[in-house]
Amino acid sequence: MSTRELPMIDPAPDQTPSFAAGISLGRRAVAEFVGTAVLAAVVIGSGIAAEQLSPGDIGLQLLENSTASAFGLAVLILAFAPISGAHFNPVVSLADWLGGRRRRSGLGTRELGAYIGAQCGGAVFGALLANAMFDRAAVQIATHHRVTGGHLLGEILAAAGLIAVGFAAGRHGHRVAAVAVATYIGSAIWFTSSGSFANPALTLGRMLSDSFTGIAPASVPAFVAAQIVGALAGLSLMTLLYRPAAGR
Repeated sequence: MSTRELPMIDPAPDQTPSFAAGISLGRRAVAEFVGTAVLAAVVIGSGIAAEQLSPGDIGLQLLENSTASAFGLAVLILAFAPISGAHFNPVVSLADWLGGRRRRSGLGTRELGAYIGAQCGGAVFGALLANAMFDRAAVQIATHHRVTGGHLLGEILAAAGLIAVGFAAGRHGHRVAAVAVATYIGSAIWFTSSGSFANPALTLGRMLSDSFTGIAPASVPAFVAAQIVGALAGLSLMTLLYRPAAGR
């Protein structure tokens, strides 16, 4: 994810916009759809490949999946940030919308709906594409149940960190954000108990692939709720840390 500055946060003087002004909502929605679809294909496809290349070695599978996911995310942010901001994630778009309420900047309500719809549709398409690439049934239902107290705490932490890192790094432009966010996600896949889904759209897509990266439908609502809580926590932290100084 990359984004514009949080409107209630004291802006960095060297910040550059995440995407060019004047780009139509339709073009931005297409960018969000395509970017999220490719991200889903990278995450799920690398998980399927890891299962095939390293059967029985969960640690190596995780290394292969996290490496591909981090590299893929960095490239996608660089490619699509100038068009849509490269959110690829409903909680990132939600944070952008909430952050813009004070000064009426950031995503508008109509834009938020378009972004989230494009992201969820893209994630589903990317999951189907990943399944098809590896000659699996296009539509599968994952059987990997993930909900435990520790997993949900891990998702809250993963989403909070994603929002915090993304908005802080985004103050310095999308190139810095690409490196920072991808690095964070690559590490969070390892240090969180949940594997750092941190994305409701990808969680929905991963429900449709019964693979190493899949999540059972029964686990999805709790994961999405934890991601929203984490995103709000991360946004609150950034608002507190970067709000304008008194008297400015």
